[in-house]
Amino acid sequence: MAAIRTRPCISRHVPPNPQIPANFPPISRSSPIMVAFRSLPLHAAFIAAAALTASISVPAFAADNYPSRPIRMIVAYPTGGISDAVARALGEKLSVQMGTSVVVENKAGAGGSIGIDAVAKAAPDGYTVGFSSTSPLTLNPHVGHVNYDPQHDVAPVMSVMYSPVLVVATPSFSGKSFQDLIAQAKAKPGSVRWATSGLGTVGHVMLEQIKAKSKTELTMIPYKGAGQQMNDALGGQFEVMSTNASPMLTQHMQAGRLRAIAVGAPKRIDSLPNVPTMDELGYPKANLTSTFGIFAPGKTPPAIINKLNAELNKALAEPDVRDRLLRGGEVPTGGSAAQFGAAIRAESAENARIVKEAGIKID
Repeated sequence: MAAIRTRPCISRHVPPNPQIPANFPPISRSSPIMVAFRSLPLHAAFIAAAALTASISVPAFAADNYPSRPIRMIVAYPTGGISDAVARALGEKLSVQMGTSVVVENKAGAGGSIGIDAVAKAAPDGYTVGFSSTSPLTLNPHVGHVNYDPQHDVAPVMSVMYSPVLVVATPSFSGKSFQDLIAQAKAKPGSVRWATSGLGTVGHVMLEQIKAKSKTELTMIPYKGAGQQMNDALGGQFEVMSTNASPMLTQHMQAGRLRAIAVGAPKRIDSLPNVPTMDELGYPKANLTSTFGIFAPGKTPPAIINKLNAELNKALAEPDVRDRLLRGGEVPTGGSAAQFGAAIRAESAENARIVKEAGIKID
């Protein structure tokens, strides 16, 4: 009978896996999960074990080492506006606080949907975030087609500010107040031209709510952005416009070239104490604002979302950042990611109702 040769057992030291926390408890051989593993074919058990290790260790490991490279911040609007200025101010603060550069990239168009779509399609690792109003999630999907799922493809990180929506009279309007505007519209139906920054925008929704409540005929002039709208306002190409607060608008109003006659805001804003809110004027459904915030790809780990949220709240609390917002007529907000998500869901439900009632639709 031939002798059976055996190999000596060689003991090798296996270094610890750096992705598994040191305090992770051992798994007993008699535990249900180990019994299930032993019943699997060998290759299937290896696959299942690898998947389990990845699911329990990678998010925590990634958050502990985050950030380890530059962060890209996509701004859903053109350069030069208030959104761009605020995003860059926050980016500068985050760079100092988190020890890495924050690169701002503008992807404007489609009412913010192009920028949000870029965020939705980015890797969910915390290295791409977006700055945008909530409209691409709460309004745009109700009035037209978007290429992302607003409920799952994008994760709210933090509310940064709300921007009041001002009703602004141009040199072509001879009246003194919002009541005068409605009186003119009733006396001469269609004679009041009302400019918005585009179809399906918050300003458009505000106008539809005013038309419905006042039962007047107001002629909407939709623009493709705020730049040309502002130029034509100064030239008196229409009587009134709805637009977000901005430093440029403030300058023109202070110089007497334009006049605010109403504002969409929870209360009168400090920079325009004599301008009534739409709610005060009897139009509560038209008392609208634009909320802006930071967003991440939908599957970004909660630990990274929470870390970003904490750093962003810290940055927003800096006096120079708050002063920049307040000077432009914006109101700083902040808060948790959960609070921002809840507000977005409520806003989306309300916008769906408004859009359906007003019959707003963009082809």
